[in-house]
Amino acid sequence: MTTQNNSSLERDEENVTGAQALIKSLLEEGVDTIFGYPGGAIMPVYDALYDFLDKVNHVLTRHEQGAIHAAQGYARVSGKVGVCFATSGPGATNLITGIADAMIDSTPLVCFTGQVTSPLLGTDAFQESDIVGMSMPVTKWNYQITDADEITDVVAKAFFIAKSGRPGPVLIDISKDAQFAPTSFKYKKYRRIRSYLPEQPVEKKSLIDAARLINQAKKPLMLVGQGVVLSGAEKVLLQFAEKTGIPMASTLLGLSAVPSDHPLWKGMLGMHGNYGPNVMTNECDLLLAVGMRFDDRVTGDIKTYATQAKVIHVEIDPSEINKNIPAEVAICSDAKKALKMLLKLVKDNDHTAWCNEFVPFQEAEYEKVIEKDIYPSKPGLTMGEVVHQVAEATNHDAIMATDVGQQQMIAARYFKFKNSRSCITSGGLGTMGFGLPAAVGAAVGNPTKPVIAFLGDGGYQMTIQEMATIKQENLNVKVVVLNNEFLGMVRQWQELFFDRRYSFTEMHNPDFIKIAEGYGIPARLVRERDDLAAAIDEMLAQEGPYFLEVRVEKEDNVFPMVPSGATISDVRLGPNS
Repeated sequence: MTTQNNSSLERDEENVTGAQALIKSLLEEGVDTIFGYPGGAIMPVYDALYDFLDKVNHVLTRHEQGAIHAAQGYARVSGKVGVCFATSGPGATNLITGIADAMIDSTPLVCFTGQVTSPLLGTDAFQESDIVGMSMPVTKWNYQITDADEITDVVAKAFFIAKSGRPGPVLIDISKDAQFAPTSFKYKKYRRIRSYLPEQPVEKKSLIDAARLINQAKKPLMLVGQGVVLSGAEKVLLQFAEKTGIPMASTLLGLSAVPSDHPLWKGMLGMHGNYGPNVMTNECDLLLAVGMRFDDRVTGDIKTYATQAKVIHVEIDPSEINKNIPAEVAICSDAKKALKMLLKLVKDNDHTAWCNEFVPFQEAEYEKVIEKDIYPSKPGLTMGEVVHQVAEATNHDAIMATDVGQQQMIAARYFKFKNSRSCITSGGLGTMGFGLPAAVGAAVGNPTKPVIAFLGDGGYQMTIQEMATIKQENLNVKVVVLNNEFLGMVRQWQELFFDRRYSFTEMHNPDFIKIAEGYGIPARLVRERDDLAAAIDEMLAQEGPYFLEVRVEKEDNVFPMVPSGATISDVRLGPNS
Protein backbone atom coordinates (compact mmCIF):
# COMPACT_ATOMS: atom_id res chain seq x y z
CA MET A 1 0.00 0.00 0.00
CA THR A 2 1.33 3.45 -0.88
CA THR A 3 0.16 7.00 -0.28
CA GLN A 4 1.39 10.26 -1.75
CA ASN A 5 2.67 12.91 0.69
CA ASN A 6 4.25 15.99 -0.87
CA SER A 7 7.14 14.77 -3.01
CA SER A 8 7.72 11.51 -1.17
CA LEU A 9 6.01 8.18 -1.14
CA GLU A 10 4.86 6.85 2.20
CA ARG A 11 4.92 3.08 2.24
CA ASP A 12 4.27 0.48 4.85
CA GLU A 13 6.96 -1.65 6.52
CA GLU A 14 7.34 -3.96 3.58
CA ASN A 15 7.15 -1.36 0.83
CA VAL A 16 9.21 1.77 1.22
CA THR A 17 11.29 4.05 -0.94
CA GLY A 18 15.03 3.58 -1.16
CA ALA A 19 15.51 6.73 0.93
CA GLN A 20 13.18 5.42 3.63
CA ALA A 21 14.97 2.08 3.56
CA LEU A 22 18.24 3.92 4.21
CA ILE A 23 16.91 5.76 7.27
CA LYS A 24 15.31 2.59 8.64
CA SER A 25 18.59 0.76 8.12
CA LEU A 26 20.44 3.39 10.12
CA LEU A 27 17.99 2.97 12.96
CA GLU A 28 18.58 -0.78 12.86
CA GLU A 29 22.28 -0.06 13.35
CA GLY A 30 21.51 2.05 16.40
CA VAL A 31 22.43 5.36 14.77
CA ASP A 32 21.23 8.23 16.92
CA THR A 33 23.05 11.13 15.25
CA ILE A 34 23.79 12.12 11.66
CA PHE A 35 26.03 15.02 10.66
CA GLY A 36 25.36 16.45 7.24
CA TYR A 37 24.56 19.08 4.68
CA PRO A 38 21.69 18.63 2.20
CA GLY A 39 21.74 19.20 -1.55
CA GLY A 40 19.99 18.23 -4.75
CA ALA A 41 21.12 14.64 -5.20
CA ILE A 42 20.43 13.61 -1.60
CA MET A 43 17.10 15.42 -1.17
CA PRO A 44 14.99 12.21 -1.13
CA VAL A 45 17.05 10.98 1.82
CA TYR A 46 16.59 14.26 3.68
CA ASP A 47 12.87 14.13 2.90
CA ALA A 48 12.67 10.64 4.38
CA LEU A 49 14.71 11.76 7.40
CA TYR A 50 12.06 14.40 8.12
CA ASP A 51 9.68 11.64 9.22
CA PHE A 52 12.16 10.16 11.71
CA LEU A 53 13.38 13.20 13.62
CA ASP A 54 11.89 11.79 16.81
CA LYS A 55 14.28 8.85 16.52
CA VAL A 56 17.47 10.29 15.09
CA ASN A 57 19.21 13.63 15.56
CA HIS A 58 20.61 15.48 12.57
CA VAL A 59 23.28 18.14 13.06
CA LEU A 60 23.42 20.65 10.22
CA THR A 61 27.01 21.73 9.85
CA ARG A 62 28.02 24.66 7.68
CA HIS A 63 30.29 22.72 5.34
CA GLU A 64 30.61 19.07 4.39
CA GLN A 65 34.18 19.03 5.77
CA GLY A 66 32.67 20.16 9.05
CA ALA A 67 30.17 17.29 8.89
CA ILE A 68 32.76 14.59 8.50
CA HIS A 69 35.13 15.99 11.12
CA ALA A 70 32.16 16.24 13.48
CA ALA A 71 31.33 12.61 12.73
CA GLN A 72 34.96 11.78 13.55
CA GLY A 73 34.77 13.63 16.87
CA TYR A 74 31.51 11.87 17.68
CA ALA A 75 32.99 8.45 16.89
CA ARG A 76 36.18 9.11 18.82
CA VAL A 77 34.44 10.06 22.09
CA SER A 78 31.54 7.61 21.89
CA GLY A 79 33.11 4.50 20.36
CA LYS A 80 30.17 4.36 17.93
CA VAL A 81 30.24 4.58 14.15
CA GLY A 82 30.03 8.20 12.96
CA VAL A 83 27.56 8.90 10.16
CA CYS A 84 27.44 11.79 7.73
CA PHE A 85 25.40 12.82 4.69
CA ALA A 86 26.47 14.93 1.71
CA THR A 87 25.17 15.56 -1.73
CA SER A 88 26.88 14.76 -5.01
CA GLY A 89 29.72 16.64 -6.71
CA PRO A 90 31.32 19.26 -4.44
CA GLY A 91 29.36 18.03 -1.45
CA ALA A 92 30.93 14.61 -1.85
CA THR A 93 34.42 15.85 -2.68
CA ASN A 94 34.36 18.09 0.39
CA LEU A 95 34.30 14.90 2.45
CA ILE A 96 37.56 13.56 1.06
CA THR A 97 39.94 15.21 3.54
CA GLY A 98 37.94 13.93 6.48
CA ILE A 99 37.70 10.45 4.99
CA ALA A 100 41.48 10.36 4.51
CA ASP A 101 41.93 11.61 8.07
CA ALA A 102 39.61 8.90 9.41
CA MET A 103 41.39 6.24 7.37
CA ILE A 104 44.84 6.95 8.74
CA ASP A 105 43.52 7.50 12.27
CA SER A 106 41.35 4.34 12.26
CA THR A 107 38.04 6.10 12.90
CA PRO A 108 34.85 4.16 12.10
CA LEU A 109 32.62 6.19 9.77
CA VAL A 110 29.89 5.48 7.25
CA CYS A 111 29.43 8.33 4.79
CA PHE A 112 26.46 8.54 2.43
CA THR A 113 26.61 10.69 -0.67
CA GLY A 114 23.84 11.43 -3.12
CA GLN A 115 24.54 10.87 -6.80
CA VAL A 116 22.94 11.89 -10.08
CA THR A 117 20.29 9.55 -11.45
CA SER A 118 21.76 6.36 -12.86
CA PRO A 119 20.94 7.09 -16.54
CA LEU A 120 23.10 10.24 -16.24
CA LEU A 121 26.14 8.50 -14.77
CA GLY A 122 29.20 9.13 -16.90
CA THR A 123 27.63 12.05 -18.80
CA ASP A 124 29.25 14.84 -16.75
CA ALA A 125 25.81 15.80 -15.52
CA PHE A 126 25.35 18.72 -13.13
CA GLN A 127 27.16 17.98 -9.85
CA GLU A 128 28.28 14.55 -11.00
CA SER A 129 31.63 13.39 -9.66
CA ASP A 130 33.20 9.97 -9.45
CA ILE A 131 33.32 9.92 -5.66
CA VAL A 132 33.70 6.15 -5.63
CA GLY A 133 36.84 6.36 -7.73
CA MET A 134 38.19 9.31 -5.75
CA SER A 135 37.56 7.80 -2.34
CA MET A 136 38.78 4.30 -3.12
CA PRO A 137 42.35 4.79 -1.76
CA VAL A 138 41.12 6.35 1.49
CA THR A 139 38.24 4.08 2.46
CA LYS A 140 38.08 0.55 3.87
CA TRP A 141 35.30 -0.07 1.36
CA ASN A 142 33.10 1.94 -0.93
CA TYR A 143 30.15 1.16 -3.14
CA GLN A 144 27.74 2.83 -5.52
CA ILE A 145 24.07 1.88 -5.29
CA THR A 146 21.82 2.33 -8.34
CA ASP A 147 19.19 -0.23 -7.33
CA ALA A 148 17.03 0.46 -4.28
CA ASP A 149 16.84 -3.24 -3.53
CA GLU A 150 20.54 -3.18 -2.59
CA ILE A 151 20.29 -0.49 0.05
CA THR A 152 19.61 -2.47 3.22
CA ASP A 153 22.21 -5.12 2.47
CA VAL A 154 24.88 -2.59 1.53
CA VAL A 155 24.24 -0.48 4.63
CA ALA A 156 24.52 -3.54 6.86
CA LYS A 157 27.77 -4.50 5.20
CA ALA A 158 29.09 -0.93 5.48
CA PHE A 159 28.59 -0.80 9.24
CA PHE A 160 30.15 -4.22 9.76
CA ILE A 161 33.24 -3.24 7.78
CA ALA A 162 33.60 0.21 9.34
CA LYS A 163 33.69 -1.04 12.92
CA SER A 164 35.30 -4.47 12.61
CA GLY A 165 39.01 -5.21 12.74
CA ARG A 166 40.98 -2.01 12.38
CA PRO A 167 38.15 0.55 12.15
CA GLY A 168 37.92 2.97 9.28
CA PRO A 169 35.69 4.90 6.91
CA VAL A 170 33.24 3.47 4.38
CA LEU A 171 31.51 5.51 1.69
CA ILE A 172 28.19 4.61 0.06
CA ASP A 173 27.13 6.58 -3.02
CA ILE A 174 23.41 6.32 -3.87
CA SER A 175 21.93 7.49 -7.16
CA LYS A 176 18.90 9.72 -6.86
CA ASP A 177 16.61 7.32 -8.73
CA ALA A 178 17.55 4.53 -6.29
CA GLN A 179 16.53 6.84 -3.45
CA PHE A 180 13.10 7.40 -5.04
CA ALA A 181 12.52 3.84 -6.21
CA PRO A 182 10.24 1.44 -4.28
CA THR A 183 11.75 -1.48 -2.44
CA SER A 184 10.93 -3.83 0.38
CA PHE A 185 12.52 -3.37 3.79
CA LYS A 186 14.04 -6.29 5.56
CA TYR A 187 17.21 -5.77 7.57
CA LYS A 188 19.79 -8.30 8.59
CA LYS A 189 23.07 -7.30 10.24
CA TYR A 190 26.32 -8.80 9.07
CA ARG A 191 28.33 -11.01 11.39
CA ARG A 192 30.88 -12.09 8.82
CA ILE A 193 31.73 -11.52 5.18
CA ARG A 194 33.28 -14.21 3.07
CA SER A 195 36.98 -13.52 2.36
CA TYR A 196 37.03 -10.54 4.76
CA LEU A 197 38.99 -11.42 7.90
CA PRO A 198 39.01 -8.41 10.23
CA GLU A 199 40.74 -10.39 12.97
CA GLN A 200 43.29 -13.13 12.76
CA PRO A 201 43.39 -16.09 15.16
CA VAL A 202 46.07 -15.40 17.79
CA GLU A 203 48.98 -17.81 17.58
CA LYS A 204 49.69 -19.45 20.92
CA LYS A 205 53.41 -19.65 20.14
CA SER A 206 53.57 -15.87 19.69
CA LEU A 207 52.00 -15.34 23.09
CA ILE A 208 54.43 -17.75 24.75
CA ASP A 209 57.42 -16.17 23.00
CA ALA A 210 56.24 -12.69 23.96
CA ALA A 211 55.70 -13.66 27.59
CA ARG A 212 59.18 -15.18 27.72
CA LEU A 213 60.77 -11.97 26.46
CA ILE A 214 58.69 -9.87 28.85
CA ASN A 215 59.63 -12.04 31.81
CA GLN A 216 63.34 -11.93 30.91
CA ALA A 217 63.54 -8.21 30.18
CA LYS A 218 65.51 -5.95 32.49
CA LYS A 219 64.62 -2.64 30.84
CA PRO A 220 61.24 -3.05 29.12
CA LEU A 221 59.22 -0.14 27.76
CA MET A 222 55.58 -0.33 26.63
CA LEU A 223 54.32 1.93 23.85
CA VAL A 224 50.60 2.61 24.12
CA GLY A 225 48.78 3.41 20.89
CA GLN A 226 45.20 4.19 19.96
CA GLY A 227 44.51 0.48 19.50
CA VAL A 228 44.22 0.30 23.28
CA VAL A 229 41.36 2.83 23.20
CA LEU A 230 39.68 1.34 20.13
CA SER A 231 39.61 -2.13 21.64
CA GLY A 232 38.55 -0.95 25.10
CA ALA A 233 41.75 -2.36 26.63
CA GLU A 234 42.41 0.45 29.09
CA LYS A 235 41.64 -1.57 32.22
CA VAL A 236 43.55 -4.70 31.25
CA LEU A 237 46.45 -2.54 30.08
CA LEU A 238 46.82 -1.11 33.60
CA GLN A 239 46.52 -4.57 35.12
CA PHE A 240 49.25 -5.80 32.79
CA ALA A 241 51.54 -2.83 33.44
CA GLU A 242 51.12 -3.02 37.20
CA LYS A 243 51.74 -6.78 37.26
CA THR A 244 54.85 -6.60 35.12
CA GLY A 245 56.07 -3.22 36.41
CA ILE A 246 56.70 -2.03 32.86
CA PRO A 247 56.80 1.75 32.32
CA MET A 248 54.51 3.13 29.61
CA ALA A 249 54.59 5.94 27.09
CA SER A 250 51.81 6.98 24.69
CA THR A 251 51.58 7.97 21.09
CA LEU A 252 49.62 11.14 20.35
CA LEU A 253 46.44 9.16 19.65
CA GLY A 254 47.14 6.84 22.56
CA LEU A 255 46.83 9.75 25.00
CA SER A 256 44.06 9.38 27.59
CA ALA A 257 44.20 5.56 27.50
CA VAL A 258 46.33 5.77 30.66
CA PRO A 259 45.66 8.36 33.39
CA SER A 260 48.44 10.93 33.14
CA ASP A 261 49.19 10.67 36.85
CA HIS A 262 49.76 6.93 36.82
CA PRO A 263 53.23 6.27 38.28
CA LEU A 264 54.20 3.96 35.41
CA TRP A 265 53.17 6.47 32.72
CA LYS A 266 56.27 8.34 31.56
CA GLY A 267 54.79 10.67 28.95
CA MET A 268 54.23 11.13 25.26
CA LEU A 269 56.37 9.73 22.48
CA GLY A 270 57.50 11.39 19.31
CA MET A 271 58.65 14.61 17.75
CA HIS A 272 57.32 16.87 20.52
CA GLY A 273 56.92 14.16 23.12
CA ASN A 274 58.65 13.92 26.45
CA TYR A 275 62.41 13.71 26.82
CA GLY A 276 62.63 10.50 28.83
CA PRO A 277 60.45 8.17 26.73
CA ASN A 278 62.18 9.22 23.53
CA VAL A 279 65.70 8.74 24.89
CA MET A 280 64.82 5.54 26.74
CA THR A 281 63.34 3.99 23.60
CA ASN A 282 66.93 3.76 22.46
CA GLU A 283 68.08 2.43 25.85
CA CYS A 284 65.49 -0.25 26.62
CA ASP A 285 66.11 -3.94 26.04
CA LEU A 286 62.49 -4.74 25.16
CA LEU A 287 59.95 -2.61 23.32
CA LEU A 288 56.37 -3.78 23.72
CA ALA A 289 54.27 -1.85 21.21
CA VAL A 290 50.52 -2.20 21.73
CA GLY A 291 48.01 -0.96 19.17
CA MET A 292 50.31 1.43 17.34
CA ARG A 293 51.92 1.57 13.92
CA PHE A 294 55.40 3.08 14.36
CA ASP A 295 54.72 6.17 12.25
CA ASP A 296 57.62 8.48 11.46
CA ARG A 297 56.60 11.10 14.03
CA VAL A 298 57.18 8.45 16.71
CA THR A 299 60.25 6.71 15.31
CA GLY A 300 62.29 9.50 13.74
CA ASP A 301 65.07 7.82 11.75
CA ILE A 302 64.03 4.17 11.67
CA LYS A 303 67.63 3.09 10.97
CA THR A 304 68.56 4.17 14.49
CA TYR A 305 65.26 3.38 16.21
CA ALA A 306 65.51 0.99 19.14
CA THR A 307 68.10 -1.13 17.38
CA GLN A 308 69.33 -2.45 20.73
CA ALA A 309 65.90 -3.74 21.76
CA LYS A 310 63.85 -6.80 21.03
CA VAL A 311 60.46 -5.70 19.71
CA ILE A 312 57.08 -7.26 20.45
CA HIS A 313 54.36 -5.76 18.26
CA VAL A 314 50.69 -6.23 19.18
CA GLU A 315 48.60 -4.90 16.32
CA ILE A 316 45.27 -5.89 14.78
CA ASP A 317 46.21 -4.82 11.26
CA PRO A 318 48.65 -7.37 9.77
CA SER A 319 49.80 -4.84 7.17
CA GLU A 320 51.32 -2.70 9.95
CA ILE A 321 53.44 -5.52 11.37
CA ASN A 322 57.04 -5.45 10.13
CA LYS A 323 56.15 -2.47 7.90
CA ASN A 324 58.37 0.13 9.56
CA ILE A 325 60.01 -1.63 12.49
CA PRO A 326 60.75 -5.37 12.40
CA ALA A 327 59.29 -7.36 15.27
CA GLU A 328 61.01 -10.15 17.15
CA VAL A 329 57.54 -11.38 18.07
CA ALA A 330 54.36 -10.28 16.31
CA ILE A 331 50.93 -10.76 17.82
CA CYS A 332 48.30 -9.95 15.24
CA SER A 333 45.38 -9.22 17.49
CA ASP A 334 43.02 -6.77 19.04
CA ALA A 335 44.94 -5.17 21.92
CA LYS A 336 42.42 -6.12 24.58
CA LYS A 337 42.34 -9.76 23.57
CA ALA A 338 46.12 -10.00 23.39
CA LEU A 339 46.73 -8.30 26.73
CA LYS A 340 44.16 -10.51 28.44
CA MET A 341 45.95 -13.61 27.20
CA LEU A 342 49.41 -12.26 27.98
CA LEU A 343 48.32 -11.27 31.47
CA LYS A 344 47.99 -14.95 32.34
CA LEU A 345 51.48 -15.76 31.07
CA VAL A 346 53.63 -12.99 32.51
CA LYS A 347 55.17 -12.99 35.97
CA ASP A 348 54.89 -10.40 38.69
CA ASN A 349 57.86 -8.11 38.34
CA ASP A 350 59.32 -4.88 39.55
CA HIS A 351 61.35 -2.50 37.42
CA THR A 352 61.74 0.33 39.91
CA ALA A 353 65.45 0.75 39.19
CA TRP A 354 64.75 1.02 35.46
CA CYS A 355 61.85 3.41 36.04
CA ASN A 356 64.14 5.58 38.14
CA GLU A 357 66.39 6.02 35.13
CA PHE A 358 63.65 8.20 33.62
CA VAL A 359 63.89 10.67 36.50
CA PRO A 360 66.95 12.70 35.39
CA PHE A 361 65.33 13.22 32.00
CA GLN A 362 62.05 14.29 33.61
CA GLU A 363 63.92 16.75 35.80
CA ALA A 364 65.93 18.16 32.91
CA GLU A 365 62.81 18.58 30.80
CA TYR A 366 60.99 20.28 33.66
CA GLU A 367 63.83 22.70 34.28
CA LYS A 368 64.56 23.56 30.65
CA VAL A 369 61.09 23.34 29.09
CA ILE A 370 58.05 22.65 31.25
CA GLU A 371 58.57 25.21 34.00
CA LYS A 372 59.23 27.93 31.42
CA ASP A 373 56.13 26.93 29.49
CA ILE A 374 53.56 26.72 32.27
CA TYR A 375 55.06 29.16 34.81
CA PRO A 376 56.78 31.69 32.53
CA SER A 377 58.66 34.65 33.93
CA LYS A 378 58.69 36.53 30.62
CA PRO A 379 56.03 39.16 29.95
CA GLY A 380 54.26 37.47 27.08
CA LEU A 381 51.65 34.77 27.58
CA THR A 382 52.63 31.26 26.54
CA MET A 383 50.43 28.57 25.05
CA GLY A 384 51.63 26.22 27.76
CA GLU A 385 50.37 28.32 30.65
CA VAL A 386 46.98 28.76 29.00
CA VAL A 387 46.50 25.03 28.41
CA HIS A 388 47.79 24.23 31.91
CA GLN A 389 45.47 26.71 33.61
CA VAL A 390 42.42 25.60 31.61
CA ALA A 391 43.17 21.93 32.36
CA GLU A 392 43.63 22.66 36.07
CA ALA A 393 40.39 24.63 36.16
CA THR A 394 38.50 21.69 34.68
CA ASN A 395 40.20 19.32 37.12
CA HIS A 396 41.41 17.47 34.03
CA ASP A 397 37.88 16.15 33.61
CA ALA A 398 37.00 17.65 30.23
CA ILE A 399 37.34 16.47 26.65
CA MET A 400 40.21 18.08 24.79
CA ALA A 401 39.91 18.73 21.07
CA THR A 402 42.71 20.35 19.13
CA ASP A 403 43.56 21.56 15.71
CA VAL A 404 46.99 20.87 14.21
CA GLY A 405 50.22 22.70 14.87
CA GLN A 406 51.87 24.25 17.90
CA GLN A 407 48.69 24.44 19.96
CA GLN A 408 48.09 20.73 19.27
CA MET A 409 51.47 19.69 20.61
CA ILE A 410 51.28 22.06 23.58
CA ALA A 411 47.77 20.85 24.46
CA ALA A 412 48.85 17.21 24.13
CA ARG A 413 51.78 17.86 26.46
CA TYR A 414 50.06 19.86 29.19
CA PHE A 415 46.35 19.02 29.27
CA LYS A 416 46.78 15.74 31.24
CA PHE A 417 44.03 13.15 31.15
CA LYS A 418 41.88 11.32 33.65
CA ASN A 419 39.47 9.57 31.32
CA SER A 420 39.84 7.57 28.14
CA ARG A 421 38.46 8.97 24.86
CA SER A 422 39.13 12.52 26.01
CA CYS A 423 41.88 13.41 23.50
CA ILE A 424 40.43 14.29 20.09
CA THR A 425 43.03 15.34 17.56
CA SER A 426 44.16 14.67 14.01
CA GLY A 427 47.17 12.37 14.11
CA GLY A 428 48.38 10.79 10.90
CA LEU A 429 47.02 13.23 8.36
CA GLY A 430 47.60 16.33 10.48
CA THR A 431 44.49 18.08 9.19
CA MET A 432 44.28 21.80 9.91
CA GLY A 433 40.64 22.78 10.35
CA PHE A 434 39.89 19.52 12.19
CA GLY A 435 39.61 20.90 15.70
CA LEU A 436 36.46 23.05 15.70
CA PRO A 437 34.11 20.63 13.88
CA ALA A 438 35.60 17.67 15.77
CA ALA A 439 34.68 19.51 18.97
CA VAL A 440 31.11 19.73 17.65
CA GLY A 441 30.96 15.96 17.28
CA ALA A 442 32.66 15.36 20.60
CA ALA A 443 30.11 17.54 22.40
CA VAL A 444 27.23 15.70 20.73
CA GLY A 445 28.80 12.31 21.42
CA ASN A 446 29.45 13.01 25.09
CA PRO A 447 27.24 15.84 26.38
CA THR A 448 28.14 15.07 30.01
CA LYS A 449 31.52 16.84 29.85
CA PRO A 450 32.67 20.21 28.52
CA VAL A 451 34.72 20.12 25.35
CA ILE A 452 37.72 22.44 25.28
CA ALA A 453 38.82 23.16 21.70
CA PHE A 454 42.38 24.50 21.56
CA LEU A 455 42.89 26.08 18.15
CA GLY A 456 45.47 28.21 16.45
CA ASP A 457 44.49 31.33 14.57
CA GLY A 458 45.33 29.59 11.28
CA GLY A 459 43.41 26.34 11.71
CA TYR A 460 40.46 28.12 13.34
CA GLN A 461 39.88 30.13 10.17
CA MET A 462 39.80 26.99 8.02
CA THR A 463 36.49 25.85 9.52
CA ILE A 464 35.40 28.96 11.45
CA GLN A 465 31.88 28.67 10.03
CA GLU A 466 31.17 25.79 12.42
CA MET A 467 30.74 28.39 15.16
CA ALA A 468 27.23 28.65 13.72
CA THR A 469 26.70 24.92 14.26
CA ILE A 470 27.91 25.22 17.85
CA LYS A 471 25.48 28.07 18.47
CA GLN A 472 22.52 26.43 16.73
CA GLU A 473 22.99 23.23 18.75
CA ASN A 474 23.90 25.19 21.92
CA LEU A 475 26.81 22.85 22.48
CA ASN A 476 29.00 22.97 25.57
CA VAL A 477 32.10 23.77 23.52
CA LYS A 478 34.64 26.23 24.88
CA VAL A 479 36.70 27.52 21.98
CA VAL A 480 40.17 28.70 23.00
CA VAL A 481 42.09 30.33 20.17
CA LEU A 482 45.79 30.72 20.97
CA ASN A 483 46.52 33.60 18.67
CA ASN A 484 50.16 34.23 17.77
CA GLU A 485 49.34 35.80 14.40
CA PHE A 486 51.42 33.16 12.68
CA LEU A 487 51.09 29.72 11.20
CA GLY A 488 53.10 28.85 14.26
CA MET A 489 54.55 25.44 13.57
CA VAL A 490 55.62 26.32 10.04
CA ARG A 491 57.14 29.54 11.38
CA GLN A 492 59.00 27.53 14.03
CA TRP A 493 60.53 25.35 11.33
CA GLN A 494 61.38 28.45 9.27
CA GLU A 495 63.14 29.86 12.32
CA LEU A 496 65.06 26.70 13.14
CA PHE A 497 65.81 25.26 9.72
CA PHE A 498 65.30 28.05 7.16
CA ASP A 499 67.31 30.94 8.68
CA ARG A 500 64.20 32.74 10.00
CA ARG A 501 62.93 33.35 6.48
CA TYR A 502 59.24 33.72 7.41
CA SER A 503 57.80 33.07 4.00
CA PHE A 504 54.01 33.57 4.07
CA THR A 505 53.37 32.46 7.61
CA GLU A 506 52.38 35.75 9.25
CA MET A 507 48.62 36.17 9.63
CA HIS A 508 46.68 39.44 9.53
CA ASN A 509 43.62 38.27 11.38
CA PRO A 510 40.10 39.64 11.65
CA ASP A 511 38.50 40.68 14.94
CA PHE A 512 37.74 37.23 16.34
CA ILE A 513 35.70 38.63 19.21
CA LYS A 514 33.30 40.43 16.89
CA ILE A 515 33.00 37.31 14.77
CA ALA A 516 32.16 35.14 17.78
CA GLU A 517 29.65 37.71 18.99
CA GLY A 518 28.22 37.83 15.49
CA TYR A 519 27.47 34.14 15.85
CA GLY A 520 25.79 34.93 19.17
CA ILE A 521 28.51 33.32 21.27
CA PRO A 522 29.86 35.15 24.33
CA ALA A 523 33.50 36.05 23.86
CA ARG A 524 36.48 37.55 25.65
CA LEU A 525 39.96 38.63 24.64
CA VAL A 526 42.93 38.19 26.98
CA ARG A 527 46.20 40.02 26.38
CA GLU A 528 47.63 40.12 29.92
CA ARG A 529 48.53 37.32 32.33
CA ASP A 530 46.66 38.98 35.15
CA ASP A 531 43.39 38.59 33.25
CA LEU A 532 43.78 34.94 32.28
CA ALA A 533 42.47 33.13 35.36
CA ALA A 534 39.30 35.22 35.59
CA ALA A 535 38.63 34.73 31.89
CA ILE A 536 38.98 30.95 32.24
CA ASP A 537 36.61 30.94 35.22
CA GLU A 538 34.11 33.00 33.25
CA MET A 539 34.41 30.62 30.29
CA LEU A 540 33.83 27.49 32.34
CA ALA A 541 30.97 29.04 34.28
CA GLN A 542 29.16 29.90 31.07
CA GLU A 543 26.46 27.41 30.11
CA GLY A 544 26.78 26.42 26.48
CA PRO A 545 29.38 27.75 24.05
CA TYR A 546 32.03 30.35 24.82
CA PHE A 547 34.88 31.86 22.84
CA LEU A 548 38.18 32.84 24.43
CA GLU A 549 40.97 34.43 22.42
CA VAL A 550 44.36 34.61 24.10
CA ARG A 551 47.11 36.66 22.48
CA VAL A 552 50.22 34.60 23.07
CA GLU A 553 53.84 35.30 22.24
CA LYS A 554 54.32 35.56 18.50
CA GLU A 555 57.57 33.64 18.25
CA ASP A 556 57.36 31.01 20.94
CA ASN A 557 58.45 27.48 20.06
CA VAL A 558 57.46 23.98 21.05
CA PHE A 559 60.12 21.91 22.74
CA PRO A 560 61.31 19.20 23.22
CA MET A 561 61.72 18.55 19.54
CA VAL A 562 63.15 15.73 17.50
CA PRO A 563 64.09 17.24 14.14
CA SER A 564 62.46 15.51 11.21
CA GLY A 565 64.44 12.44 10.19
CA ALA A 566 66.77 12.59 13.21
CA THR A 567 67.23 9.80 15.68
CA ILE A 568 64.71 10.03 18.51
CA SER A 569 67.33 10.23 21.21
CA ASP A 570 68.63 13.40 19.53
CA VAL A 571 66.00 15.41 21.37
CA ARG A 572 66.37 19.18 21.56
CA LEU A 573 65.23 20.89 24.73
CA GLY A 574 65.71 24.32 23.20
CA PRO A 575 66.91 26.07 20.07
CA ASN A 576 70.57 25.72 21.09
CA SER A 577 70.29 22.37 22.84
